[in-house]
Amino acid sequence: MPSNNSVFDVCTVARDIVLIIGSLPRCGKFSQNTTTSGASARSGTQPIRLTAYTNSCSGCIRAYLGGVALEIIMSVTQLRTRGAVSPAPRVTAETLLQKKLANQPITAITAYDYPTARLLDEAGIDLVLVGDSLGMVVLGYENTLPVTLDEILHHTRAVARGLRHSFLVADMPYGSYHSSLDDAMRNALRFIKEAGAQAVKIEGGAQRAELVKQLTAAEIPVVAHIGLTPQSVHSMGGYRVQGKSLAAIDRLTADARALEDAGAVAIVLEGIPRELATIITSQSGIPTIGIGAGPDCDGQILVFHDLFNLTFSPAAKFTRQYADGAAFFAEALAQYRDDVAAHRFPSDEESYHLPREVQTALASAQPRVRKA
Repeated sequence: MPSNNSVFDVCTVARDIVLIIGSLPRCGKFSQNTTTSGASARSGTQPIRLTAYTNSCSGCIRAYLGGVALEIIMSVTQLRTRGAVSPAPRVTAETLLQKKLANQPITAITAYDYPTARLLDEAGIDLVLVGDSLGMVVLGYENTLPVTLDEILHHTRAVARGLRHSFLVADMPYGSYHSSLDDAMRNALRFIKEAGAQAVKIEGGAQRAELVKQLTAAEIPVVAHIGLTPQSVHSMGGYRVQGKSLAAIDRLTADARALEDAGAVAIVLEGIPRELATIITSQSGIPTIGIGAGPDCDGQILVFHDLFNLTFSPAAKFTRQYADGAAFFAEALAQYRDDVAAHRFPSDEESYHLPREVQTALASAQPRVRKA
């Protein structure tokens, strides 16, 4: 083991850990794969970049200081290092517009937590929405109406920490923009200032145009949402496809024009006939993002849980299941339950151990049992 006066510094650069050490413990249970990063400023030491330095007993990276084991990587989600390079430039409202003009489809998915946001961001998804759908798929509410402002702010903060590339939009929940323009402005500002959103999404047609105009004037980008608007579930008489009559078509096309003229940066079209979505998309100068609106919108969005069969309910017609997450998790949980019940988890290799000298000292300090 190294002596107590061993030189030991830890610096974090991106995701690598640089250890500048005076001596490194050698043990048959350790495997080391290092690259030298140059001479240290301290005399007689060499910085070693540990890309793989593992202890087969614990499965974690381990270093030592004065005989004390320091566990560098534990069994928790590893946060991104500050200043880490994004996989691609940050998507903005202008990026989405340029994709529309270039006829490049926009990809969008919902997220409600940090690990999901990381997955979407690293997959190159253009737009991530913290939707009020979290009330149904995460919080267990019957619909989106009970979701509070504080609940969505909480989840938006978590998602924002996981994004470096995707454009982050947050739903303004029911009741947060309905009473007055002042209240709506104050609440929208919280999403930008406190939660890290790049835009807010509000539901409703031409009646929201003045609100969109005021928010835009306050440098708050707005994504509009027309068609089947879940916050209007009671006034619509349930979740029904909208825009199926000539009068409804006229109303929705007028809604889209009014919201664009008011300054919306994009518009979600939900639960409307493909033909109507095609008309609105062709007439619109801003991107349209479809959900249950056919393939001719400028982009598509789905709820994350719908993609992976995690809704515990029959799938809607417009969704597509890309993997069976429910079956995957059910099988893994059953295996974990059985392993614990049968004393197969954890194993000795998955356990931490005292250093040999401490084990020896502890054994010699134990009271000896007298022989009869």
